[in-house]
Amino acid sequence: MAPLITREEALALGELSEHSEIEALVERAWQARQERFGASTDLCSLVNAKSGGCAEDCGFCAQSRYADAPTPMHPLMEPEQILAHALAAEAAGAHRFCMVTQGQGLSKREFEKVLEGARLVAEHTNLKRCASIGHMSEQRARALKEAGIQRVHHNVETARSYYDEVSTTVSYEGRLRTIDAVRKAGLETCVGGILNLGESPQQRVEMAFELAEINPTSVPINLLNPRPGTKFGERELMDPWEAVKWIAIFRLILPDALLRLCGGRVENLGELQHLAVKAGLNGVMMGNFLTTLGSPPDEDRALFQAHGLNVARQPDNGERPRPDNRSGWLAGEPPAQESEAACSQTPDVIEALLARSGTSERAGQLPLALWDPSTQLRYSAARKRSARAVAALEEECTT
Repeated sequence: MAPLITREEALALGELSEHSEIEALVERAWQARQERFGASTDLCSLVNAKSGGCAEDCGFCAQSRYADAPTPMHPLMEPEQILAHALAAEAAGAHRFCMVTQGQGLSKREFEKVLEGARLVAEHTNLKRCASIGHMSEQRARALKEAGIQRVHHNVETARSYYDEVSTTVSYEGRLRTIDAVRKAGLETCVGGILNLGESPQQRVEMAFELAEINPTSVPINLLNPRPGTKFGERELMDPWEAVKWIAIFRLILPDALLRLCGGRVENLGELQHLAVKAGLNGVMMGNFLTTLGSPPDEDRALFQAHGLNVARQPDNGERPRPDNRSGWLAGEPPAQESEAACSQTPDVIEALLARSGTSERAGQLPLALWDPSTQLRYSAARKRSARAVAALEEECTT
């Protein structure tokens, strides 16, 4: 996609520090967002379908076996469990649902479970469907598409020049190969990264322009939530105004992407989340994250409604439609003659629940089974550090 600013302009904007200057930048980003997406929003929710014990060494992640951090631990969920989380996400107002697993690949048996989970979500909800399951071949990507997945998430995490500081067991080139396989299979791509890993302003701009070259449909931005026991666990939270500034810069570099804010937004932004929305966001990750808690869904919806944005559930997801999950189309709305039939293939679970209760007065009192990793998953801290992890820490302490 074509950025609206040059690298030099982005670097200059990255030096802004006065709040009034950042607010002016936010207005510029808001205009770019409005021109391309109108009042539409794209709210996500995820399920941590397989958690803990990851063999990779990503420095930000508590699930890594190289980290000495408490983290939720459970094997891959059964397809029916995945569906239960999807139904809760839909009831909370999410437009799309992502099935996430730790690690960089699944066994054949695990992959079949993900496929069945995708089929169940496609059959029983009106959610758009995403998956984040690590590296994959084009063959597996096609199998996901056939099961009803429409978009695959696979981050680059940071700029290429800083990547080795973030992970040594997962290559940057390998991530690009997976993204390419996903695109060849006819699926949309969701590719983003994390800010505040110790990268420089120049490397933030580098990552944004690398994302522009990849040209994903969706770009998730995470703000590091330092987890004790991880490589980056001792870092300070990002200044809220600094975070808002960089969200606006990313919007101007990635004007046509669905820009969403995900992990760390509550901790880093606090009361400035509303300003972050105006900095150009299309949506947020609603509810809970992989290993930490999020905001109540009604608060997330209110962030966008306060700016006059449309968070309602509707067939085209607002003024600028993205894939309609009920038809499986990837290029906007299906032809007019097929729209009504496609929209009748899956039930409206909210209306069905209200009908069973015999009243519409319970609309604001629907029971939500939101996943709470702090109470519903067992924690298991690493028993001891691996020799590799100890050596890495010793080297870090002497440099």
